[in-house]
Amino acid sequence: MLGFLLKRAALALAVAVTVSIISFLLLRASGDIAVAVAGEGATEADIEAIRIQFGFDRPLIVQYFEWAGNALTGDLGQSVYFRVPVVELIGERMPVTMGLGALALVFAVALSIPLGVAAALRPNSIIDRLSLWIAVLGQAMPSFWFALLLMLVMGVWWRWLPISGAGGFDHYIMPAIALGYYATPAIMRLTRAGMIEVLESDYIRTAHAKGLGTGKVLFKHALRNAVIPVVSLAAVQFGFMLSGSIVIESIFALPGVGHLAWISLQRSDFTVVQGIVLMLSVIYILMALVADLFNAWLDPRIRVA
Repeated sequence: MLGFLLKRAALALAVAVTVSIISFLLLRASGDIAVAVAGEGATEADIEAIRIQFGFDRPLIVQYFEWAGNALTGDLGQSVYFRVPVVELIGERMPVTMGLGALALVFAVALSIPLGVAAALRPNSIIDRLSLWIAVLGQAMPSFWFALLLMLVMGVWWRWLPISGAGGFDHYIMPAIALGYYATPAIMRLTRAGMIEVLESDYIRTAHAKGLGTGKVLFKHALRNAVIPVVSLAAVQFGFMLSGSIVIESIFALPGVGHLAWISLQRSDFTVVQGIVLMLSVIYILMALVADLFNAWLDPRIRVA
């Protein structure tokens, strides 16, 4: 297990370094950052002063290693617009985004896994067709349109939930549903396919032949093996939720990292954008690493291989 852990950690570190290089270069490939920061009407002297102040006049490789070295110590630079450290800005808003992502993932898993299991137990039944309908609807409907529909029905017509802000838990219910519903189809289909494959295995027939109860065979033996790929997919979907929260947070006026990224892009605050990309990428990579370790714990064949 230790060797498996070290290999996965080394791979995660390599991916993190690669992502940091790509994100660093992409922001600079979008144009002259000094011109964007200076804004319209800035003179050449103003642009040059900004270029010197933020070190944009130095070679790219020097800029990257200085930024990466500072990032390792927790220094992601200072916001051009807000005039405060980027770490403070992200730290203030990260709990909102993480909480929203966690609630969205819980909603997606709680809805998709039972539907996937039920559909696998009764293929081509009404439950199976209902699950397929939910999956198709979830993939076809844009999350922003679904969010606006939830606001209209549950917030304006029925007045069950608040439609904006982050005052309490009830403020996160609609955003979590809108964000998590998009991940439901993939998790549900993967659960259904995994359960159908596992239920046809020899060891499941042996368990039934030995007289084990249906519930014990289903949840202790079948679901444990069928859920292994679902864990990896859920970790990936959680990363997508964090990065895709920019739209949902903007619609529901949640003061999270996604909303901060939108504001920073509007104001050409590339230091903040770069820090957000790095932080979300690291979280995404860590989630994938945790999923790999959890899968290895569920199935010893993975770590032996």
